[in-house]
Amino acid sequence: MEYIRVTNENIDKEHICCAISNNNDIQVSSKKAWLQERFNEGLVFLKSEERGKCFIEYIPAENAWNPIIADGYMYINCLWVAGSFKGHGYSTDLLNACIEDSKTKGKQGLCILSSQKKKTFLADPKFLKYKGFIVCDEADNGIQLWCLPFNKNSLLPKFKKCAKHPHIDEMGYVLYYTSQCPFNAKYVPIVEEIAKEKGVQFKSIHLQSKEQAQNAPTPITTYALFYNGEYLTNEQMNDKRFLKLLAKYPPAYRAKKTSSYIPFRLTQKVPPSDGTFLLLFTVLIQFPFLPMLSRFSSSQKSHLPLPMSYLLHGTQ
Repeated sequence: MEYIRVTNENIDKEHICCAISNNNDIQVSSKKAWLQERFNEGLVFLKSEERGKCFIEYIPAENAWNPIIADGYMYINCLWVAGSFKGHGYSTDLLNACIEDSKTKGKQGLCILSSQKKKTFLADPKFLKYKGFIVCDEADNGIQLWCLPFNKNSLLPKFKKCAKHPHIDEMGYVLYYTSQCPFNAKYVPIVEEIAKEKGVQFKSIHLQSKEQAQNAPTPITTYALFYNGEYLTNEQMNDKRFLKLLAKYPPAYRAKKTSSYIPFRLTQKVPPSDGTFLLLFTVLIQFPFLPMLSRFSSSQKSHLPLPMSYLLHGTQ
């Protein structure tokens, strides 16, 4: 197999493997524009000369679009061999080329994202282990940082704190993504439109600089979907996948007692409508359960603190 290194000089005529339509396709033009801005930062895109998904993309870790600390390492954005290209040793060819190039450039090793079990759009952990990679850090959501040090004295890479504990304070669906993945240019607008049609709270955050990506609240920045503050998935959503996700996590869903509620701790005497006894209560109210409070009479609600009265105004 012969391999071609894509550069600014030949990118217009070369396909980019994961999106192989013509240059007028939004996915292709978006990815190529992103690559062209990264070549001067040391990014290497090496691919099969044949048309298909067989390539490796890597960049010096200090320029990686991920919240990692990996001084002196080369970070592998993507190593993808699929379809008829599998089973011929091409993954090994591409990885060996990356290792040789990185050693020539004086790097201390390689690092890449994966997980304990194979996940979509992440490197296969079995392959990495077979090639001598080790797990050097793991985020709370199970995303792992693997590395292949070139010498025993090399410091191991690690996640930044923001990636180690992926969590946000915003409610609803929140998507962080970059233009590194060409599919986002097509499918993010589709998902946004579905959310709008369904009346679902959805916010997309397009990370458009290295600095933004390196401080994102997620180890994966190409595509990271949160719901009510909690990380959900790195799997790119098309219309069918997103509708399926909405069925699993409908708008009424709230995460557990993390930060998915707005607490009002109350200790208040509330006279019942018949005046026979006083009720001393302490409650924690979450918005999905406001309809349960419709049993309170108007006189009872009038004795609640002002913020609570506002919340219950629509339950009369």
